[in-house]
Amino acid sequence: MKQISEQYELVVIGGGLAGLCAAVAAARHGARTCLVQDRPVFGGNSSSEIRVTPHGAAAFHAYARETGILSELLIEERARNHETIFENGWTNSVWDLALYDLAMATPNLTFHVNTTITSVRLRDPRHLAAVTGFVAAAETEITFEAPLFIDCTGDGLVAAQAGCEWRMGTEGAAEFHEPHAPAQPSADTMGNSIHFRCRDMGRPVPYQAPAWAMHYDDAAYFYQQGRLPKDVRGGFWWLEIGVPWHTITDAEEIRHQLTRHALGVWDWMKNRDPRTKDLAANYALDWIGQVPGKRESRRIMGRYLMTEHDPQNRTVFHDEIAFGGWFIDLHTPGGLLAPSSEPASAEGYSPSSTYAAKSYAGPYGIPLRILIAKDLDNLMMAGRNVSVTHAALGTVRVQGTTALMGQAAGTAAALSLRHAIPLADMPARGITLVQQALLRDGCFLPNFANRDPLDLARAATASASSHALLRGAGPESRGAHTGLDIWRDQAVPLVEALTARRGQWIALGTDRLDELSVCLTNLTAEIQSVEAALVRVDDIWDYRSEPPHVLTTTTLSVPAGASRQWVSWPVALSGLTAEGYLRLDLLTNPNVEWHAAGSLVPGHLAAFEMSPGKMRRLGPGITMSFLVSPSQPCFAPANVLSGVTRPHATPNLWRSDPAEPLSQWLELAWPDPQTLACVELVFPGHLIREYHAYGPFYRDPQCPRNYRLLAAVDGEWRELLRVEGNYQRHRRHAFAPIATTRLRVEIGATNGDPSAAIYEIRCYQEPS
Repeated sequence: MKQISEQYELVVIGGGLAGLCAAVAAARHGARTCLVQDRPVFGGNSSSEIRVTPHGAAAFHAYARETGILSELLIEERARNHETIFENGWTNSVWDLALYDLAMATPNLTFHVNTTITSVRLRDPRHLAAVTGFVAAAETEITFEAPLFIDCTGDGLVAAQAGCEWRMGTEGAAEFHEPHAPAQPSADTMGNSIHFRCRDMGRPVPYQAPAWAMHYDDAAYFYQQGRLPKDVRGGFWWLEIGVPWHTITDAEEIRHQLTRHALGVWDWMKNRDPRTKDLAANYALDWIGQVPGKRESRRIMGRYLMTEHDPQNRTVFHDEIAFGGWFIDLHTPGGLLAPSSEPASAEGYSPSSTYAAKSYAGPYGIPLRILIAKDLDNLMMAGRNVSVTHAALGTVRVQGTTALMGQAAGTAAALSLRHAIPLADMPARGITLVQQALLRDGCFLPNFANRDPLDLARAATASASSHALLRGAGPESRGAHTGLDIWRDQAVPLVEALTARRGQWIALGTDRLDELSVCLTNLTAEIQSVEAALVRVDDIWDYRSEPPHVLTTTTLSVPAGASRQWVSWPVALSGLTAEGYLRLDLLTNPNVEWHAAGSLVPGHLAAFEMSPGKMRRLGPGITMSFLVSPSQPCFAPANVLSGVTRPHATPNLWRSDPAEPLSQWLELAWPDPQTLACVELVFPGHLIREYHAYGPFYRDPQCPRNYRLLAAVDGEWRELLRVEGNYQRHRRHAFAPIATTRLRVEIGATNGDPSAAIYEIRCYQEPS
């Protein structure tokens, strides 16, 4: 056997989305990094081997899609890929190659695929010295030595072999008093899944299952127990088995059993299910996975143990490095062998049930301490093996969230090396470095903003050729939303009747609000009354049904038989804080419809009361019809200097007047000359809805396509660079140093929207 020894500054083990993002982030920050992956492709559960599509916070919260490296990858995949997303099972090799391309294009990054870690070596009880891997089919053994390691194996393989404490199973209610914890602790975990995909052949095709496949005859097993075969192409996450088998050591038996069940499910859909057999007549089985996707196994104990209370209460951590927003999604132990499937599915994804209200969470911050091993001083974790309870894992385990944790781990490791700060001290001594680096790299932190002392833009003032005013939108409004759809599983069906309290966020730009109007229909032949309230909210995810700051209330009168009539409310408020959000709430009256707007106003979303005191996003993330007077200048140029790169406490977006033709420009000015060598831009797009909502070859209409950077030199504008064909939201441009007092970004064309728009501009004397 060939034996090799390699030395790096950081070794990342596991090439799923968490591991890939960790390795790329560390390498970009200057660490000599090696990524070791035991499969031939990157992406873990998201790869074409397993085909679990990446979910995240935007499935439940508007403008909550994950950014940073993951966003860069997903945007690239959608721009390249001809495939429509239909949930688990669809993924093709375009995604694999997008990941591989990134790894190949990253300086300082070496990788080894098809390499399984077989042993570890400790330098002393608290320090990992090396890991050794076997390269499949190459008769080669490689020893990887480094001062720092990150375990992204999912199963916590490296940490477990190195002797770290870990948990596996379900904590009982008495330990942490978590709402989802059962009365007694157990060894139960969520199960593993495989997926299949079917293809339309354009003509009837038969299917006969092998004798060893499972046989199904009971429709109630599917339709009354939460196992809905909703799409004949595939996508069935509920093809899941865990208990009574062990999700690690019995993985091969689980794979075999899942194969039997998957073939049996397709046989049922194709040949006997009265709801699907006609739909499936022309479909043939095209692919079936043989690598189970794992939800849960070991959780390595870190410097903090995150419990369910943290996402539910949106705990603010001083060492926040990522965010999540998936619900507390705990699948029933046993999966296909259990009486019913995951509870939300079993009750038909009811948007306002007791279980839905109990499980809705976030967006919430995630602390660095859950990524640092308690028992080793040079080991971190990222992915589903981080330091959380079983209940908390229900929300942090989705791939959008694990990718953010991976980028944070890689960034923290690289900065630990660069600044000679021990990992254990990074949550205290190094946390500002980590947070500011993540923000500069395009990530979002709910409780922290850009405070980078090197960012010269923070000392500038902003002006623009024009800026949009918020007037509102009606049912007849139309926007540039080509290719943007919904992911139906987590999009609450849009019911315009006021069956529950409903709120519409409205951003201010002045201290005065004279009048509001809403477009309503009276479904009866009698005058109807609707109570209305105007409340101050902290941010776009302030889901309190009755915030403490109620500004004014009224009762609106809707004429009998009125259809799509604008009903006005002369609120006559002055002395308001001239920024931030108000929320216009209409209370319950099922005889009245409040109509949705026909376009999405950036940063303006709607919600409904899902349970007493608690609201949730309405529909897939929409704007309700409203008009506001006077029009609010909430898209002013100064927003690009807010330090936040998405709607949050304010819209944080400069948007040009859509009535003015492109090109449009935004300018930064300084009182004294500044030497610039790098400009970094964050553009809008790819935020409001989950990845699943975006179509093939998608390029977000809001994102600038063609733009120029110009600097004022000797009284004239000098072009620094020109970009054409852009579709990425985060761009970093380095150029020869230039002294100037004025910088312009001139947007000549977008990918479809009539307005030019920017979330953030940063300026630096040096590129990195």
